Amino acid sequence: MSMIEEEIAQDTTTGITNDLGSTVILFNDNIHSFDEVASQLVKVIGCSYEVGSQYALIVHTKGKAAVFQGTFEECLKVSSILEEIALHTQIET
Repeated sequence: MSMIEEEIAQDTTTGITNDLGSTVILFNDNIHSFDEVASQLVKVIGCSYEVGSQYALIVHTKGKAAVFQGTFEECLKVSSILEEIALHTQIET
């Protein structure tokens, strides 16, 4: 199971403390479709469409989800690409 799939199996609505340093949190909105969110996640974190769809469902039902963990610089890049289509993100350190 990949790190992404393990994260989905966990409750991803709380802050995550990890050795990688930073986490990208994606927030729900009423503008983007599940397909748009899933496709953007595939583009930026390299997950499968199915995993991207699972993240989109978590974001929709819980209001937010941790979608990526890495260095601050990696998280900044991921956040920027998600925000290219006006998704709302936050980086937690």
